[in-house]
Amino acid sequence: MFHQPDLFDAVETEQDHAESELDLPQVIERIAGISPRPRYTFMVLNLIAKAAGSNSGSAGPYVTVGGRCTPLRDWLCDSLVPMAQRDARRRTIVKEVRAVLTEQNVLPSDPVEADQLVERAVRARVRRSGRCNVSRAVSDLVRAGLVRRHYQGYRVDHHNRGAQREAVYTITDVAAHALRSL
Repeated sequence: MFHQPDLFDAVETEQDHAESELDLPQVIERIAGISPRPRYTFMVLNLIAKAAGSNSGSAGPYVTVGGRCTPLRDWLCDSLVPMAQRDARRRTIVKEVRAVLTEQNVLPSDPVEADQLVERAVRARVRRSGRCNVSRAVSDLVRAGLVRRHYQGYRVDHHNRGAQREAVYTITDVAAHALRSL
C-alpha cells in the first residue's frame, strides 16, 4: 500500500507521543491541546473507530451502509449532520437555498416536493462544508498521533491529491486501546 506523507503533518508525530498506553481522559487531553474544536474532533475519532471496527483499524475508502458504498468522508459528514439540525446556521442555509430556488423558479408548487428539493440542496451544501470540517478534524487527530491517513484510488502517486482518490484513516494502537476501555 502506498503511503503519502500528510501535507499537514506537524513536527509532533506519533513517535513524539511514545506512551505505550493512554486512557480516555489522556486522549481527550491530547485532542484538546491540539484541536480548536476538541468535541467535534473527538466525535470524528469515535466514528472512525466505529467504521474501522471490523477492518483491522482502518476505515475507508468506502463504508457500506444499507448495501450502498459511501466514501468515508461523506459517511462521516452524514453521521454528524444531526449535530447541526438545530443550529441557527443550518436554518439560515435553508432560507438561503429556498430563496435561490424560488428566484430561479425551480421550486415545485407541491409543498412536500418543494421541501424535499430544498432538503436535498441543503444536504449537498452541508456535505461540501462538512468534508472540509472532517478533514481539519482528521488533520488534528494525525498531529495528535491518534490516526494515520493515506489515500486509495486512481493514480495514487499523482501530485494532485484529489485525483479520484478517497481517504483511508487508520486508528493507531494507542487510540484503539483508549477507545476500547470505554
